[in-house]
Amino acid sequence: MTAPLDVSGQEQQATPEAVLTGAGGAKAIQGRSLGQIAWMRLKRDKIALGGAGVIIFLIVVAIFAPLIVGWFGHPPNEFHEELIDTMTMTPKGGSGISAEFLFGVEPLNGRDLFSRVVYGARISLLIAFFATLISVTIGTVMGVIAGYFGGWADAIISRLMDIFLAFPILIFSLALVGVLGQFETQLAIKGDTLRILLLIFVIGFFSWGYIARIIRGQTLSLREREFVDAARSLGARAPYILFKEILPNLIAPILIYATLLIPTNVLFEAALSFLGVGIQPPTATWGGMLSAAVKYYTVPHFMFFPGMAIFITVLAFNLFGDGLRDALDPKSSR
Repeated sequence: MTAPLDVSGQEQQATPEAVLTGAGGAKAIQGRSLGQIAWMRLKRDKIALGGAGVIIFLIVVAIFAPLIVGWFGHPPNEFHEELIDTMTMTPKGGSGISAEFLFGVEPLNGRDLFSRVVYGARISLLIAFFATLISVTIGTVMGVIAGYFGGWADAIISRLMDIFLAFPILIFSLALVGVLGQFETQLAIKGDTLRILLLIFVIGFFSWGYIARIIRGQTLSLREREFVDAARSLGARAPYILFKEILPNLIAPILIYATLLIPTNVLFEAALSFLGVGIQPPTATWGGMLSAAVKYYTVPHFMFFPGMAIFITVLAFNLFGDGLRDALDPKSSR
């Protein structure tokens, strides 16, 4: 195609400004960072955004539990025995659900079930978040060291992964709680604080092997990439390569695995509380309420609400983690 002709028949040459801006004066094309691209993909995933909204809601509920209970409920350990049938020891009317008791009351003592579910969110999310933080931190450090340095470091850490992955965490938790129970009076930390720290330690310290294997595999792939070879050729040492070249490229798998590990830890904390080795009554936990509800199978609301709280929490984290994985995947077409 030839250039357009002017009135005299001479060819016209387009100026650089006209080429860059176009005939309509459009703005120059701007590049997007990886974070902007990931956010653009995530915004299109309505299911993942819905999961993120539920997660934010649960966190707000856990933080402002006393305020929410003050508006819509009663103190979680306050008895309302007048609402209990003295013959069957179950709530009058079947569940006791009313405008004053949104989720009804517990059998036997009449405690507000709504308040206990709200307060249970604080314990479950607190333990899950901090346990995940511990396992992700240890797993990332171990995986990067094993994958980058290799040799004897990789051999030792890989065997440690195998040991921790095969370790019977549940049996160890039962034994550890029994041992600490004998010395609880001699410890400076007692009661719920001791149990919370114990659960965070057990869940977090013994579950780092899963993420360590993922990070090790990613590091093995990254250390052979061209940009790492280029950094070595310029004289960069191992600490610089690890913190400037490899770790930034591991942020995506770390974030994805963390969002998927949190619901696993929520379930594990509920299982420990269900077995009686978690937080002890009268402190409200979702697993503890399910454990108490087993005796009252004729009162379905007692089991339904804490069970639905666990179900919604785990589902929300899984949906958000799945959407985050697709958004951070450079090969994704979404």
